[in-house]
Amino acid sequence: MPSRRQLHLGAFMRPASIHTGAWRYPGAWPDMNFNFTHIKESIQKLERAKFDAFFMADHMAVLNMPIDALKRSHTATSFEPFTLLSALSQVTERIGLVATGSTTFDAPYHIARRFASLDHMSNGRAGWNIVTTSNPDAALNFGLDDHMEHSERYRRAREFYDVVTGLWDSWADDAFVRNVEEGIFFDPAKMHVLNHKGKYLSVRGPLNIARPVQGWPVIVQAGASEAGRQLAAETAEAVFTAQSDIAVGRQFYADVKGRMEKLGRSREHMKILPACFVVVGDTVEEAKAKRAKLDSLVNYANAIASLSIALGHDASKFNPDRPLPDDIPESNASKSGRERAIALGRRENLTVRQLAQRLGGYSGLAMVGTAQSIADEMEEWLETEASDGFTVMFPYLPGGLDDFVGRVIPELQRRGLFRHDYQGATLREHLHLPRPKNRFFEN
Repeated sequence: MPSRRQLHLGAFMRPASIHTGAWRYPGAWPDMNFNFTHIKESIQKLERAKFDAFFMADHMAVLNMPIDALKRSHTATSFEPFTLLSALSQVTERIGLVATGSTTFDAPYHIARRFASLDHMSNGRAGWNIVTTSNPDAALNFGLDDHMEHSERYRRAREFYDVVTGLWDSWADDAFVRNVEEGIFFDPAKMHVLNHKGKYLSVRGPLNIARPVQGWPVIVQAGASEAGRQLAAETAEAVFTAQSDIAVGRQFYADVKGRMEKLGRSREHMKILPACFVVVGDTVEEAKAKRAKLDSLVNYANAIASLSIALGHDASKFNPDRPLPDDIPESNASKSGRERAIALGRRENLTVRQLAQRLGGYSGLAMVGTAQSIADEMEEWLETEASDGFTVMFPYLPGGLDDFVGRVIPELQRRGLFRHDYQGATLREHLHLPRPKNRFFEN
C-alpha cells in the first residue's frame, strides 16, 4: 500500500456526458448513449487507466421539459442499466460496475436479485446507487398520479435498504454444498427466510440466488438534502455528491463522516466522490476555449428547461433579464438541486438567462485547465478532506475521456496520487471497504 492517501476515481457515464452540448462538439460521438460499441471502447479505456468504477445513473422517465428543448437533448434515451452492465461485465475484468436502482418505483426483491446476479457475473464488481427518484413524471410510468412526497421517499428508501441487504444475506456463504454422492444440493440450516413486514414493504424471501461475491454489492448514495445525508451516514459506502467548491466540499465531508461516526461506523468505510466536470487543454486558455465552445452549443430552450427542472417550477415565466424571484414555491422535486441552483444565482448575481445558460451546460464543480493544474486541484481536495476522490464527468466522448486518461492520469500517478495497477479484484477491494458480515450466519 502507498504511504500517502490516493484518489479514488469513478467515471460518470450515463449520460455519457452531462453537458447538453456534448453530442454536438466537433469530433464527438453523437450516438454515444445508445451505441454499445462506443460504450465498450470507453469502459475498456477506463479499465486500462485503472479507474475504480464505471457509474451509470438512470432515469425512470423522459426528462420533463418542453418538447422544443427535449428534441435537442442527447439524454432522451439510453440503455437499461442492468442489461448494459451485464454485457460490459463480460468484456472487462477489474473495473467496478455501478448502477442506479430506484427505491420508489422498483421492488426490493427485483433490486436484490439483479444486483446479486451482476455481482456474480462480474466476479464481485457490482455497486448499487440508491436513489429515491426526483423526476415527478416517473410516477406516471408506474400507474401513479402523484409523486411520493420527498421525506416519505427517504423513509421508504431506508426500509428498502434493510430489505435488500437482508435478502442478500438469505444464504450463508457455504450454503451450497452440492454433494453429488449424497444428493444434497444445499444445507437447509444455511438458508434464512426474511419474512419482512414493515410500513412500506412486505417481502417473504429468501432470495433465489446465492449470496453475492462481495457479501453485498457496494452501497452508493447520491442525496445531499438533510434526509439524503442521514441516509448516507446510515447506509452508504460511497457517496456521489454535487459540490460547488472546495469549501462546501469540506463542510459536506465533515458533516456526513461525522454523522456516520456518531452511528458507530468507521469514517474509512465511506468514500465521498463528488461529481467533477473536467476539461483538459495544453494550456489553461485552450481548456477554457473548449469549455466556451461547449457552452455555446447549448440552445436557450434547453437552458431554461434545465433551470425549470432544477427549481421544480416553470422558469420560462420569469423575466429572463432579472435575478431569480425570492418567492419561488417549493416543489416535490430534488431539494438539494433546487437549493444549489438558487445559491448559484445569488452568489454570482446571475440573471435568469445567465443562470439557465449555466445550468443548461453544466453548473457544478468543474476543473478546467492543464493536467498539472487539474492534478493540483484534485490533490488539494484530497489532502484537505474535501473528498476521497471524484466521479469524473467528461465534456464529450471520446476526446474528453482520452484527454483525461492520456494526460491527467499519468500526472496523478507521477505524484503518487493514483494507482498504477489494481491491487484487488473486487470493487470493495478497489475502494478498501470491508466485506459485510452476514447478519443471519456466522460465516
